[in-house]
Amino acid sequence: MADMSQDWVARSLRSVWHPCTQMQHHETVPLIPVSHGRGAWLYDHEGKRYMDAISSWWVNLFGHANPVINAALKDQLDRLEHAMLAGFTHEPVVRLSEQLSEMTGKVLGHAFYASDGASAVEIALKMSFHAWRNAGLSDKQEFVCLQGSYHGETIGALAVTDVALFKDAYGPLLRAARVVASPDARNAQEGESAQDVARRAAADVEKLFEERAGRIAAIIIEPLVQCATGMAMHDPLYLTLVRELCDRFQVHMILDEIAVGCGRTGTFFACEQAAIWPDFLCLSKGISGGYLPLSLVLTRDEVYQAFYSEDVTRGFLHSHSYTGNPLACRAALATLQIFQDDDVLNRNRARATRLTMALAPLAEHDRVRNFRQRGMIWAFDAVEPDSARAATFSRRFFASALDNELLLRPIGRTVYLMPPYILSDEESDGLAERTRAVFDTVIASS
Repeated sequence: MADMSQDWVARSLRSVWHPCTQMQHHETVPLIPVSHGRGAWLYDHEGKRYMDAISSWWVNLFGHANPVINAALKDQLDRLEHAMLAGFTHEPVVRLSEQLSEMTGKVLGHAFYASDGASAVEIALKMSFHAWRNAGLSDKQEFVCLQGSYHGETIGALAVTDVALFKDAYGPLLRAARVVASPDARNAQEGESAQDVARRAAADVEKLFEERAGRIAAIIIEPLVQCATGMAMHDPLYLTLVRELCDRFQVHMILDEIAVGCGRTGTFFACEQAAIWPDFLCLSKGISGGYLPLSLVLTRDEVYQAFYSEDVTRGFLHSHSYTGNPLACRAALATLQIFQDDDVLNRNRARATRLTMALAPLAEHDRVRNFRQRGMIWAFDAVEPDSARAATFSRRFFASALDNELLLRPIGRTVYLMPPYILSDEESDGLAERTRAVFDTVIASS
């Protein structure tokens, strides 16, 4: 079996260009050939297992080989695998669109489908600009994003991303966005609360809107947690204040719930915690339970009506070949059914309480700063005084985690946990204990 694993690794390194990876690092960082998955665990060809503590890049909500989703997909395979959505429709896409709209109290609807998060962001940006143009406000073509924001790596999505590692190389290709202060609670000055930081960041938005609202189409925000910049968490008040500003200055609000939606922050939609709805809401990742590529944008009826016309040029002429794929939509319907049948959001509160308590010793570690939690997301920042060691912290932590049967992949010096919503008490306790062991090992080697 060891020979089989080595063969798959060698073949992959010869033929596959792996995402978000400097391929040369695989000369020293292991590449794990996955044989199969069960529940919260991935297994290699030698039978070694790894707890998927980051839900396979934040997508796998209910474990690998989930029997409910498996059964739904097997049934759908015998009915319809795919049909074009231009001029046709089908039951899974209709039912999914209806259910998601109901979950917003029908404030949002008219779901537009794509395959991945960046594509959903592209759709929302284009819809916003085009809706304003159809309304006779063609000067509104600028976009605003938050400091440290990440919204994907296609050209339009990258333009509203503010992470230098992803963006700088492609700067000449991008349309510049306006960047406003992040409400990251770690930015609190002495005596400030998270709400104070939120107010200060919202004031920065207000200043920009006062100056340029006539040219701004939309502001895009990842609500409650800016994930890729290092799990930067902010108070819901920020969303409430920015929603008010968008209404006052006629600017669209785009919420990127690709990573933070589907229950990840404690409510199904993160924006529910601020008691607001955006003009555009982007979903992907967990919506299909981690099974199939699927993304979508929900929007308000007034946006939809801005495109409704006999004039073809006023229509939203955007498409993906696999738009509204029946298999992916059926996986999403099964995912929503699990949320309902298993009372997932309430059960997650109990899981979150237990795991937070189990992580308490790590939170108090003298080399840990800013331990934080929101829903089913935990994060902390490692203190690495030596800059050279800090630069390799993520890779060293990842390798040590694998030695401890964990899949954990820090963002720089930020260690985060985003496990699936199925952990047993024993698995939660084991995750906390092993995370502490890995951290101690990596810090001790510094």
